[in-house]
Amino acid sequence: MFTVGPRPDAQETLELRDSEAKSLLVLAPARGGLATRLSLLGKHRFFLDESTLRNPEVNVRGGNPVLFPSPGKLSGDAWSRDGKSGALKQHGFARNLPWEVVSTSTEGAAVATLRLASNEETLKRYPWEFIVEYTYKLAGNTLRIDQRFTNGSQSPMPFGAGFHPYFHVKQTDKRAARIETGAKRAFDNVTKKDVELNGPIDLSQKEVDLHLLDHGSAPCVLKWAAGEIHVRGSSELSHWVIWTIQHKDFVCVEPWTCPGDALNTGDRLMTLAPNETRDIWVEYSVPG
Repeated sequence: MFTVGPRPDAQETLELRDSEAKSLLVLAPARGGLATRLSLLGKHRFFLDESTLRNPEVNVRGGNPVLFPSPGKLSGDAWSRDGKSGALKQHGFARNLPWEVVSTSTEGAAVATLRLASNEETLKRYPWEFIVEYTYKLAGNTLRIDQRFTNGSQSPMPFGAGFHPYFHVKQTDKRAARIETGAKRAFDNVTKKDVELNGPIDLSQKEVDLHLLDHGSAPCVLKWAAGEIHVRGSSELSHWVIWTIQHKDFVCVEPWTCPGDALNTGDRLMTLAPNETRDIWVEYSVPG
């Protein structure tokens, strides 16, 4: 049975549930359209630092933050392209703005669509009028997120997108945890060097921040003692980041459409013509 309903919580206000599969998704539209909690087949899959969720002055550490219009970090937190320029903090502004719930459904899945539209403040930093809609669909062992981007401006709109999911992996499980990837090369954002991936990635290090250079758009699998999660998406999601820090019970497997600083470099940047719409998607699933 699929249900979508409100929660009596000032931060997390919407709950999607597949009761037969024991799967649950909780959304906090006012906190950047964030998916805060995910259970698939009865097991919790997201890490969430509750203190950051309750503090509007900091970024939420946990759940599934939305990265738009620029995943990663811009050089000097600024961009310049095609005669336009602006300033954006790391991962863009979508994760810090309130989203609107525009529709819900229980036809074939527990479904909710959230919308973010440009406003006076976003136009100061990113001078394009846009509408972004993310549709969350929970059914069985899978969460699917369909993402739609529309350019309402009269000039081409460059952008990147992605997610920063925090998967719940205990520190004690990290040494034996594995990332299944065909990548052989990565940029190590800790040492600022390109490195060869000749064996399993050691997720128990003080910090792991690897940008996979040749993973492509193939699915990526995270396995650990308590389970595994499969991350897959449309072909646009070709830049993958693995991040974790010691003594925190999470491993992030992040699908991005482009690397950081793409608004400056143009690397894999997507561009929409005036009034054009683009759809992409991401899925998180577990065996079952």
